Amino acid sequence: MAKRGDWVRIHAIVLKADERTAKLPADTQKCDLEMWTKGFLQDESAEIGDTVTIQTAVGRLEKGTLIEVGPYYTHSYGKFVPEIIQIDKQLREIMSGGEK
Repeated sequence: MAKRGDWVRIHAIVLKADERTAKLPADTQKCDLEMWTKGFLQDESAEIGDTVTIQTAVGRLEKGTLIEVGPYYTHSYGKFVPEIIQIDKQLREIMSGGEK
């Protein structure tokens, strides 16, 4: 459960596919225009799936479906690649003037 002031992520459909401009590529026209954004919950309390209002970091108010409480970044630079260690060693040696 989220309470007022919690940092949350919401999802909303900005435009349905049939409301989008005809100037878009055909495959894009078939898709809804969606928004995912984060902000501070303005409702007293809410559960995942509830329609809520948030205030973004820049002060904009947005409405949408609550999808996450306390969102955080989950990206990475991928799995460890052993060859990069060798490249690093070679590069450092070349830069220090060791290998010509």
